[in-house]
Amino acid sequence: MSDSMAADFYSAESDEVALTGGDNLSEDQLWLGDTGVLGDTARRALLVLVRGPYLSFARQPQLWSALLENESAVRSRLSELFLDLVVDLTSEIAFVRNVDAPGQDVPRTVRTVSLTFLDSAMLLLLRQLLVDSDGRERVIVGRDEVFEQLEVYKTAATSDDASFLKRLNASWSNMKRYGIIGEAATEDRVEISPVLRLVFGIEQIHALREEYRRIALGRGTASAGENEGSDDDGVQVDPFDVGIGA
Repeated sequence: MSDSMAADFYSAESDEVALTGGDNLSEDQLWLGDTGVLGDTARRALLVLVRGPYLSFARQPQLWSALLENESAVRSRLSELFLDLVVDLTSEIAFVRNVDAPGQDVPRTVRTVSLTFLDSAMLLLLRQLLVDSDGRERVIVGRDEVFEQLEVYKTAATSDDASFLKRLNASWSNMKRYGIIGEAATEDRVEISPVLRLVFGIEQIHALREEYRRIALGRGTASAGENEGSDDDGVQVDPFDVGIGA
């Protein structure tokens, strides 16, 4: 997936597939030599899922319908890539994640990233804002609003104001790159991805929230690596936006 968040959020529905038609095509073929079993719209739905970050009824109603109509076949194609399909009918969103196969040596198709201390704190805040939205279809937040609420972690992250702002900006950019936030209509405001409700377990979120609450209250500290500016500490997640094309 490209680093352009807006492109990955919104362009997949308008992607064009160059098809070479002709009188010799069978009923299921889209071009000469095509051996696929899915129809055109279902293939486009599959492509959106693989690219990430997610497919939704709100943004791509035709592709969403095609996914539901061909869910078994799409799951089969994804399984061949060691990917699991998650479909939430209530939220009307779907995304893929690496298969969970304990004890088996399977490849990790979706790239795993390591979040820094401030990355993790920002992610927790964004998720909480999403959860507190009372089910609104779109949750829009401003950068200044998020940065202000993260001020409680400044002492734990660094003692220098300029350095803290620099790290906040870096984490904001990471949230865009990982598909956690996407561009909204106005500058410095973003939409929180609805998938953020689903990709982290309750126990994981609770443990992280408690740890960060202790840090905010001055009862704990960020890891040494973060204070040295390392990007290798924090929590490991399978980000839903980092697809095969990354």
